[in-house]
Amino acid sequence: MAYRKTDSVEARLADNRMRILEAARSLVSEGGWPEAQVSHVAAAAGLATGTVYRYFPSKADLFVEVLSTVSQREVDVLKAIANGSEPEGQRLHAAVNAFVSRAMRNRRLAYALIAEPCDPEIDQARLVYRHAISKQIMRIVRDGQESGAFRADLDANVAATVIVGGFMEGLIGPLSPLNAEFGAGPENAEAVRHLAGDIADICCAAVATRGGWVSSLRPRATTARRQA
Repeated sequence: MAYRKTDSVEARLADNRMRILEAARSLVSEGGWPEAQVSHVAAAAGLATGTVYRYFPSKADLFVEVLSTVSQREVDVLKAIANGSEPEGQRLHAAVNAFVSRAMRNRRLAYALIAEPCDPEIDQARLVYRHAISKQIMRIVRDGQESGAFRADLDANVAATVIVGGFMEGLIGPLSPLNAEFGAGPENAEAVRHLAGDIADICCAAVATRGGWVSSLRPRATTARRQA
């Protein structure tokens, strides 16, 4: 008779897997991929190193799972925005703004997911992640082209790829561990708000018809800089 796992065993296995992923994510948030050595992850999860390898055959497998889990949350956020009923310009602005703002909440983790040098397996997972993000942006662009809000002469797929590449590239400097510009406190929140607004404005302007995009954030952002 074949052995069948009981519900309690299944729950324990699932719990161990979740503990490993949470420990790895926390370590990456603190020091990037180099911090999440398997022995460190095992210790943080309260498990033996060998137990980690039972769930993830290699460190690369673990890292890819961490990237995929966190990235899917961002895809889901953008999907919800793309599914909205607001005008396309507002949806595109909200999508880019949300991505930038959420990345800046956990700069070290976002930097690891987007730009930190890594193994080829992680780079491949990044491409899958970018494609999923681009699909949501492309949906908004196509809606905008149909309504006349966005330029109809652009290939929607190319436009979405450029927009995603643009806001991710625009984040590399602000997310970098070497960048001390974004500290803690209220002034950091204000700086992040302006950064997210600027990047979203640029992305919207890239596809908008002439005179079709005027940012509601621009006057406040400009005023704030003059006062700084």
